[in-house]
Amino acid sequence: MRYILPITYCLTAAGLLGLITLPALAQEASTDTNESHQASSATNTESPLPKSITALVDQGFTFHGSFEAPDGLQGYALSYDNEPMAAYISSSSDYAVIGTLIDPQGNAVMESQLQALVLDPMLEATWSAFENTRFISEGNDDASHIVYTLTDPNCPYCNALWKNSRPLIEQGVLQLRHVLVGVLSEDSLRKAAAILESDNPASALETHELEFRNGGIRPVEPSEESQALLRNHAQIMREAGATGTPTSYYRDEAGKVQRINGAVSTDQFREILGVE
Repeated sequence: MRYILPITYCLTAAGLLGLITLPALAQEASTDTNESHQASSATNTESPLPKSITALVDQGFTFHGSFEAPDGLQGYALSYDNEPMAAYISSSSDYAVIGTLIDPQGNAVMESQLQALVLDPMLEATWSAFENTRFISEGNDDASHIVYTLTDPNCPYCNALWKNSRPLIEQGVLQLRHVLVGVLSEDSLRKAAAILESDNPASALETHELEFRNGGIRPVEPSEESQALLRNHAQIMREAGATGTPTSYYRDEAGKVQRINGAVSTDQFREILGVE
């Protein structure tokens, strides 16, 4: 089942702040209409790549693996700037077409292959990066659900997510782990540093969110340690393909990492995580 949640979140591009309305996709394991077509990882691919795929790799695309597609097409899982995409080549040609394969009923196919070869490893790598960096946690350590979220101190939708998560945290079913970033402005960097460098970062974050409409925490000049940490978090954000805040990550019932783009309501949070 796939939830489509219309929300807004803070978009970061070229160092500028913008607001954009996008759907938040909280994905559970989906069934592709062509599951019989198998995918193979890039490391298991023994035959040389077609010239057209090699040309794409030379232009900056990353090759993740290949898979069989309908009607004799060969599919190639690629990504560019951390955005997954598929290329298809027929058995009688070396020309490649990049795009979404559609069946006669108008349904997108081969999505599960792209998920398995590109998105799943990317999301797992992001989760691992979060586990190995410094985050600020709210909620019980034995909570049944852990959610990592990229939080910018100047993002109003991060503030909305913070407010909407309170009931689940107070219920004891959610531990929310904030990975602070300072990507919306220089002031964001300084506010993030103020939170990180406080005696009690969790308390400082709470105070900041409660006073968000009044400007929140007073910015400070970041220490070298804070600058290095926030640079690392910005790098994790780029490698995750996250283009805005908040972007959140959780494990579904099957144990797969899924992503939520934007600020969801309390009820949407409950539905996505599967809690009462």
